[in-house]
Amino acid sequence: MSVPDIRIENLAINDVKLIWTIKHDDDRGFFSETYNLESFSNVGIKVRFVQDNHSKSSHPFTLRGLHFQTPPYAQDKLVRVVKGSIFDVAVDLRKSSPTFGAHVSAMLSAQEWNQIFVPVGFAHGFMTLEPNTEVTYKVSNHYSPRHDKGILWSDPALAIAWPTRLGVRISPKDERLPVLHSVSELF
Repeated sequence: MSVPDIRIENLAINDVKLIWTIKHDDDRGFFSETYNLESFSNVGIKVRFVQDNHSKSSHPFTLRGLHFQTPPYAQDKLVRVVKGSIFDVAVDLRKSSPTFGAHVSAMLSAQEWNQIFVPVGFAHGFMTLEPNTEVTYKVSNHYSPRHDKGILWSDPALAIAWPTRLGVRISPKDERLPVLHSVSELF
């Protein structure tokens, strides 16, 4: 069986990866195989996804995150933008990792046609950069309210250079998340 070409770029924390799949354009529009178990496995992403999520943010500078789920409901995520653009962040929450507490970020956009793979052990969040931005993401475990956790997006210890800190739209739940040093349930 032939599999589509896929290009991977490791970020500064190698377990987080930027991904590009081939987009076939013609006079009708385009076709792209955005996920294929075999091709992703061939490049080292051997994850079985069980749920797809889709969010729309009407306003620029809408922030969602920084979220994670604890075991046994921890989640790998494969995130892509289908309309608009985002500033995407993954924070390493693996206590034994040399990069614990560090983060990586990337710009994702429908135009760039890129995705990011965020493995278990990371908090994930994003800020929209355009109106009516739509994001889809696959997760490797089902949502569990009891295991749903997060850390505060503006935690000074994380030193995340968000595109803005002014006029951010954020849910009351996300605004009340704790800072990293006060979170006890990590990986």
